Order: sequence, then structure tokens, then C-alpha cells
Amino acid sequence: MPLGTSYAPRVATILLAGVDLFFRGKLEALLPGHHLVTTDSIDPPDLVIADIARIEPDEVADAYPDCPILGYANHSDTAGLRRAHAAGFDQIVVKAALAERVPQIVEELTA
Repeated sequence: MPLGTSYAPRVATILLAGVDLFFRGKLEALLPGHHLVTTDSIDPPDLVIADIARIEPDEVADAYPDCPILGYANHSDTAGLRRAHAAGFDQIVVKAALAERVPQIVEELTA
């Protein structure tokens, strides 16, 4: 690649389902350049990030069948993690791991 040229990273529209305001702020800081929206947005998402404790996994999976879904929950919410797995979420992580790895996970799921 010639000096002075670069490729812009892909900007994804990421729908946040059930994500609380505090964690949304954290995700916005960790995902600069991406377009974060809520369920009232008209923009079709490239990825859904869902707080498993605050949504019904089956409803999210049914609402976005053609979109990768990343679910997260506290490590102690094993029942919620199982429900998200059964609903067919593409990736499920504990909340602490999401905060550490969200840029890489988003890149993998939207590639």
C-alpha cells in the first residue's frame, strides 16, 4: 500500500436490544465510528447486541432472522445464556468479556 493511503474500517449499524443507558455509553466509547441504534430505528441493522437479562431471546431471534446476534449476560445468569443459545444467537458472551473484546467480536460478526 502506498504511503499515505489507508482503508476506512467498515461502519456497521448495530441495534442495541435491552441495553441499559450506562452500558450503551460504554459500547459507544468502545465502538467509535459505528452507528448504534435502538429498536425504534428505521435503519436495518448489520448486527444486534442484546442484553439477555432484559430481552426475550426468542423474540429477538425471530425479529432479526437474517442478522447476526450477539448476546451477553452476567456470568451467573446461566439460564439466560442457555435461552440465548437455544434461540440461535450467533455468539454469547459474559458481560465482562464483551466489554473487553467488543471491537473484535463486532468485526468478526459483521465481516
